[in-house]
Amino acid sequence: MTAQRLASRTPTLAGVKRAAEKIAAILPPTPLLPLEIEGRTIWCKAESLQPIGAFKIRGAWHRLSDLSETEQASGVVAFSSGNHAQGIAWSARRLSIGATIVMPADAPVAKMEATRRLGADIVTYDRMTESREAIAARLAEERGATLVPSFDDPWIVEGQGSAALEAAAQLQGMTGKAPSQLVICCGGGGLASGCALALPDARITIVEPEGWNDFGESLRAGQIVPVAANPPPTRCDALQTLRIAPLTFDILRERGAIGVSVSEAEVAHAMRVAMTSLGLVLEAGGAVALAAMLCGKVTPDDATVITLSGRNVDPETYASMIAA
Repeated sequence: MTAQRLASRTPTLAGVKRAAEKIAAILPPTPLLPLEIEGRTIWCKAESLQPIGAFKIRGAWHRLSDLSETEQASGVVAFSSGNHAQGIAWSARRLSIGATIVMPADAPVAKMEATRRLGADIVTYDRMTESREAIAARLAEERGATLVPSFDDPWIVEGQGSAALEAAAQLQGMTGKAPSQLVICCGGGGLASGCALALPDARITIVEPEGWNDFGESLRAGQIVPVAANPPPTRCDALQTLRIAPLTFDILRERGAIGVSVSEAEVAHAMRVAMTSLGLVLEAGGAVALAAMLCGKVTPDDATVITLSGRNVDPETYASMIAA
């Protein structure tokens, strides 16, 4: 039944609006913070201040709260490096749903521990030699559970897009303007594609770490291109997607989205700026959009909104990255 529902379901603006209403009923808006860059003010959507430290709570809540009673009783299986894991675990605990998360063995300790504290079971895998999708699909089939992907799911896309609707209302209230462009941290594109649906008139730029910029390469090629063999190590663990999905790719391609990539040094600089100028802790993957703005790879205007998408980083990693 779940597979049939997914096959017949397309994410829509109406769905994003419904997700936003559901999320507003249980969570306060995250701040939209001004930051001046070379004489222009950009607006930073601080999703790092969500209860789980990342935007992923939005899609997880929209997905799990739409499950039928029978589906809820059968539990859910998800796969994630940590932020989607926590979103699923938080939502599952609130709804009294059993949750199992397939996580890479090298996921940050902070993300693993937080997921366990929220009550989910964890199954680990090797991200370079094993398929998390295959492992999760097998577990879901064996248990009769619902599989909840981290981005290749219409509910997830709609839920993440609620962040853009929220930001647009905040910007309108503070400046009287609608967002002209969105600069969005991107792994599998769930957040970016949801935001593209939410604000159809805004320009969309996705930002990825160098060597893991398969979404940007796919947009340039006009077809899905996987990450190249032997990708470089990156501390943007949340953005290590080996291959994107048609669902998110098609939305962003149709919207004319463009992609840029940033280096580890540029990300580290953005993390320092977030701490010193905004008072925010960001994980590496949550800082890539800010990094692209600070290093001039995206040109700001007075109605640019960027995502600060997560804060879940091990203390040792954070300390080493922000060290001058």
